[in-house]
Amino acid sequence: MNVISSLKWRYATKKFDDSKILSEDKLDVLKEAFNLTATSYGLQPVRLVVISDKTLQQRLKEAAMNQSQVLDASHVLVICVERKVEAPFVTNYFDRVKEVRETPDAILKPFREMLEQKFDKQPMADTREWAIRQAYLTLGNLLTVCALEKIDACPMEGFEPEKFDEILELKKHNLASALVLPVGYRATDDMFADFKKVRRPQKETIIHL
Repeated sequence: MNVISSLKWRYATKKFDDSKILSEDKLDVLKEAFNLTATSYGLQPVRLVVISDKTLQQRLKEAAMNQSQVLDASHVLVICVERKVEAPFVTNYFDRVKEVRETPDAILKPFREMLEQKFDKQPMADTREWAIRQAYLTLGNLLTVCALEKIDACPMEGFEPEKFDEILELKKHNLASALVLPVGYRATDDMFADFKKVRRPQKETIIHL
């Protein structure tokens, strides 16, 4: 399948086949795709929690408006953001840049210091909003990769973040849940799989200048 055919094939899966499980190879593709997603400044203020424990999925379902996808999916991916992004977080990133690219400190220092000061002075609410935007970037990338890999997925905002944080004990990792993505394989009787896509025509959504 080419990219456009794959995107036409995908839909927000409403009913998963709970007997079908993603292979480790497929899961590895999703994890690597998550890690390769572009983020602002390259800082990656996002982390991914991968859940395949049915008992845990049942608890999460109750905190996700009892949406069956959370329980029936092969895996539930929870995209999280860092609760705190300050100078040490930025410094760690530039240390990796220096190690991987062997970039001299003299070149890195001006940009590093600018970002360290920015995130130290910036209100936490602004930093959280910035981090959440990065979470949406990773979600979009994962949805495309899922389509290309013939993995079904259902992006979700409809859940109680504080309850997810508590169930998954995210605070001890300095994380807060932002988005939920159950993944797996569609049930044969999910009627939504055959619905035609409803999109505005390109002439209404694309402007050529």
